[in-house]
Amino acid sequence: MTTAAALGVPEIFNAAAHFVDRHLREGRAGKVAIECGDEAVTYAQLHERVNRFGSALRARCGVGAGARVALMLVDGPAFAYGFFGSIKIGAVPIPTNTLWKAADYEYLLNDSAARVLVISEELIPELSRIPRDRLRALEHVVVVGRPTLPGSMAFERFLAEGSPDLEPAPTGRDAPAFWLYSSGSTGTPKGCVHLQHDMVVSAELFAKGVLGIRESDRCFSVAKLFFAYGLGNALYFPLAVGATSILWGGPPTPSNVYRVIERHRPTIFYSVPTGYGMLLAHRSDHDLSSIRVAVSAGEALPPALYERFKRRFGIEVLDGIGSTEALQTFISNRPGAIRPGSSGRLVPGYDARILDDRGTPVATGDIGHLWVAGDSTCAGYWNQPGKSAATIVDGWLRTGDKYSQDGDGYFWYAGRTDDMLKVGGLWVSPVEIENVLVEHPAVRECGVVGREDHDTLVKPAAYIVLRERDAASPDLAAELQRFVRERLADYKRPRWVEFVADLPKTPTGKVQRFKLRS
Repeated sequence: MTTAAALGVPEIFNAAAHFVDRHLREGRAGKVAIECGDEAVTYAQLHERVNRFGSALRARCGVGAGARVALMLVDGPAFAYGFFGSIKIGAVPIPTNTLWKAADYEYLLNDSAARVLVISEELIPELSRIPRDRLRALEHVVVVGRPTLPGSMAFERFLAEGSPDLEPAPTGRDAPAFWLYSSGSTGTPKGCVHLQHDMVVSAELFAKGVLGIRESDRCFSVAKLFFAYGLGNALYFPLAVGATSILWGGPPTPSNVYRVIERHRPTIFYSVPTGYGMLLAHRSDHDLSSIRVAVSAGEALPPALYERFKRRFGIEVLDGIGSTEALQTFISNRPGAIRPGSSGRLVPGYDARILDDRGTPVATGDIGHLWVAGDSTCAGYWNQPGKSAATIVDGWLRTGDKYSQDGDGYFWYAGRTDDMLKVGGLWVSPVEIENVLVEHPAVRECGVVGREDHDTLVKPAAYIVLRERDAASPDLAAELQRFVRERLADYKRPRWVEFVADLPKTPTGKVQRFKLRS
């Protein structure tokens, strides 16, 4: 495992100074750091506005080291100002999922004890559903847009009150820098406490080491900034090398994504498997020739989807796996060395092991629990020592994913720990069945879960979204069962095939199999 110290991160270190301030010293003041629609923000402007935000936090809100600042913001330059401005004074920004509902926001704001909330105007209606007296710690609300909330303040005015000069707080490299809350799909959201050095480790090991990101690159991420994946893709990865981030605050529909690509010409494009599938389902011709690297994460990329995208656009998609706890990608395919259907090989600088239920390493090719170790892993979950101790053990992160590894070092995803099926005493991966089903020309996407038969024994059940909805029929269901049986062992054949209009998913595009099981 490569540590931050080994990468040259000094003991006294402030992430804002590294990702923002140094670009002025290195001669990039006039270069564009962020493009968002018609707006272009240079590195000099980014530096000034980060300083203004941080100094206004300190002077107007009385915010100091360790105080939490919630960022409920759609993607745009204001996110960068709030995020790095908070870090620069030693405060702790908390990027917040903009797709959540009022109950989630109430929980996060109270759990984190955030004193300041920076919110986009379009998200105010959801926040307004929470009685203000139930937000126990919140003191200040700053609105990007019209400050329609009682007692709130406009973001532009807030910046104007701040000073353009601000020295970075002398934080330690192991001091808290920001939190990221998990999606809460298996319970209440958990706040992952990330440290000042974590972004540097992710940028050095993955963005530079695997993707080969460089100063001339232009980065566009379909995954939004509040996700751990999007935060790296579209903010600190490009800032790590002085590249340009392309931000889009609207919904990531295929037409919007194509429009951004053709207008802003990104060279590195990040999405999730569902996003790539949506792009392929959009029939119009589009120019993606500017893209030199395409990246996927969030869930396993089916081989058929990889092949169709490569065939249509001539672009390889690098699939990988990361997590909110580990901050970014720790296993990934490489340009020119892709095995479709795999998550790739270990990112140099991280360690991984696959263990059985007793904690013993499994044999090559066998499925077990994936554990990883890397110096970008969070320090733990805020205010949840029990869950922290169960998830991070002696520096090793229990990912909750089932994996196997082949003899060449490629990792193969086999589902979440609670998604695996045992059929006739044998482990069955729902992902393996799904990958076969999506190869059928009638299938757009699918989800496979376990269902009990008349003997209460678990067998696979498939939920299918068709390319043409009116094609659903018992004959097609039988055909899909035969299609799987011809390609996989018979015990992996779905015993039930149900056609549905859509699949329940998380905001990052992962199929929520627990909802299919309910």
